[in-house]
Amino acid sequence: MTARRSRGEGGVHWDESRQRWIATAAIGFDGRGKRITRKASGTTKTAAKAKLREILRDHEDGTTVAPGHYTVRETVQDWLFYGVSGLAPATVKNYTTIAEQHIVGPLGAHKLRDLSAYDVDRWLNTESRSVSTRTLRLMHSILNRAVTHAMARDKVKRNVVSVCSPPAGRPGRRSKSLDLAQAGALLDAAESSPLHAYIVLSLLTGARTEELRALRWEDVDLVGQPEASPPIPASIAVVRSVRIGGDTKTRKSRRRLGMPHRCVTALRRQAARHTPAPDPGQLVFATRSGSEMDAHNVRRAFRRVVTSAGLDATAWTPREMRHSFVSLLSDSGMPLEHISRLVGHSGTAITEAVYRQQLRPVLDHGATAMNDIFPIGEE
Repeated sequence: MTARRSRGEGGVHWDESRQRWIATAAIGFDGRGKRITRKASGTTKTAAKAKLREILRDHEDGTTVAPGHYTVRETVQDWLFYGVSGLAPATVKNYTTIAEQHIVGPLGAHKLRDLSAYDVDRWLNTESRSVSTRTLRLMHSILNRAVTHAMARDKVKRNVVSVCSPPAGRPGRRSKSLDLAQAGALLDAAESSPLHAYIVLSLLTGARTEELRALRWEDVDLVGQPEASPPIPASIAVVRSVRIGGDTKTRKSRRRLGMPHRCVTALRRQAARHTPAPDPGQLVFATRSGSEMDAHNVRRAFRRVVTSAGLDATAWTPREMRHSFVSLLSDSGMPLEHISRLVGHSGTAITEAVYRQQLRPVLDHGATAMNDIFPIGEE
């Protein structure tokens, strides 16, 4: 006679309708006093017993793992629903689009418990042929965070995505900068554009596009203190952005930027459009209804100005005015440390890494200096 299993060891029985062996284990009670039961199945009794032992082992380890049919699609969808609170709507929309196009499609049908590091590596390598390195890293980050979210909720015991590294993807679009002639043409073309002051400030102060879109008149000083010693120029205070929560990108990004005369003139023209004078809390750059401009508003108006300047509108973006600011200052001989502070970086390493193509080469500076110190006569 077969010995009966002890209480808590679960059981295995044959299901005639499903033609499978069913393993059942009771692992406790929920908050309402209802028994919690976990089931698994196998085509053989041995397979069902193995799954029963796995259920009991997980329970003893303190991990109540979700049913085996929980998929990567459900994992990602749960994270997009519960795990992105506090993020900007545009960011959530971007994450959702990337997840649907690049994660759920190739990996969605995989059962989360069966997902292996090999599956993830193969997926990343396949996707690397069609997306940029930046997009590939974002895809990996989304899946990694989704599985971590599932692991914290006992859906899976281990996050295999965290042990995989995304390879290099396709080369992305390299940022570039306007030369002096192109920058002058852009400023001239912007004279008749509603985006005139925006373009002038972006190109001549290096402020980020998201910082200018959040600029308010209370942040603008069009006079300065000319009687001070030394004189204090007109300036703008960069203290907020359109990012979620309204804060700037980093603490170093909170800064006051002195304005060239051309910026002051452009902002005075911008203020003159308001009758009566704009309120201090009013946005400097806004839509016709007074609401905050979004990135699409700026890009659309910027493309028209670029075309008027005789440049290829498809080859330039608003953020490249900031790159041009760095390039023009570097070409003028300004030290990297000063440029770093103006653009709101925490150190020169970031400036050099991000704007390497826009920085003037310094390889010959030492030789040039020594030639000046120890000149030799002409032969």
